[in-house]
Amino acid sequence: MGKEPRIVMAKESLWISLDKVKVEYEFRNDSDQDITTEVAFPIPDYELDPQMPEPNWEGFDDFQLWVDGVAKKFQTESRAFLKGKEITALLRHDRIDVATFGHGTWDKPSPEIARLASSEKKTLAVAGAIDADDLQPQWTVRKKYHWTQTFPAHGTVKIRHEYTPVPGSENSISYGLGSNPYKQAAQEIMSMCPDGKLLPTLKRLAMSNEKDAFYTYVDFVLTSANTWKTPIEDFTLTVERVRPKDSPASFVSFCWNGPIRKVDEDHFEAHVTNFTPSRELRVGYFIEQKRLKF
Repeated sequence: MGKEPRIVMAKESLWISLDKVKVEYEFRNDSDQDITTEVAFPIPDYELDPQMPEPNWEGFDDFQLWVDGVAKKFQTESRAFLKGKEITALLRHDRIDVATFGHGTWDKPSPEIARLASSEKKTLAVAGAIDADDLQPQWTVRKKYHWTQTFPAHGTVKIRHEYTPVPGSENSISYGLGSNPYKQAAQEIMSMCPDGKLLPTLKRLAMSNEKDAFYTYVDFVLTSANTWKTPIEDFTLTVERVRPKDSPASFVSFCWNGPIRKVDEDHFEAHVTNFTPSRELRVGYFIEQKRLKF
């Protein structure tokens, strides 16, 4: 959707955990006329991930929506991109489902690609949409949920939605903080902004012979709020720490400019007024575990 400066996002309450993302909004129309427009909620872009055996999970297909407490229907749009260039039409021409990579997995070729004639496979390979050798999809999915919404004059509309997030890559922190770190893993870990106290703890775990920890993360698109009249008048972020039964300790970390309040042992809250998001949000989770010995 384009920018809609006539509607104010009076309030946004965002809850993030590894199991659920929940968002509640209050939109206010201060004008003298009813305004009907499209509301769109984009999810983070995703690719076919070798660590996700079921890539259709990445579609967030349990997305649910309520408007003023009543369940509402919505539409879904999935588009395919390759190095910034859209190739959706190319894939749809061959009847390949964009969002689920043709209903394939990283270790099993897509049946929708496998059934194509050799000439069609070659066309996709030349375009870079699939790997020429193993036929694996190479595109990035850009997906959003959207619906038409009327905002009454001088009225407030409450919108709530929730879904199960798909965590990012799950790797040992030793890959990024160990004695021979991988650049990509190190960059991923630092993108979660482990603070001055947490980073030394993670480094000790990465170098330990007895303990280890793996990291994962949940991404959320914050800047879509800027399509409305900015700023967000009242914004609250609540992050929940995960505590697996078989883990002696766990940590959570995210980048935030401003104070973060510890609500209790497992919940952290950031509250700000007149907030204009300038970047997306990544919440990192670090789960301690015993180091496997072979």
